[in-house]
Amino acid sequence: MNAGPPAHDPRPMPPEKPLPGDCCDGGCDPCVLDTYAEAMEHYREQLAQWLARNPGADQG
Repeated sequence: MNAGPPAHDPRPMPPEKPLPGDCCDGGCDPCVLDTYAEAMEHYREQLAQWLARNPGADQG
């Protein structure tokens, strides 16, 4: 029986996706969409590392 990942190593959570109206199309630097893309890249890296530490965690 698989007890799942240890409580001290929780699965990373993805960043909250901006709402369609969050970007004002005003050329902001950084734009909320750019910030979200960077956060998603970081999340994917963290998730890959977590999955390496917790093999089989995505199997149901």
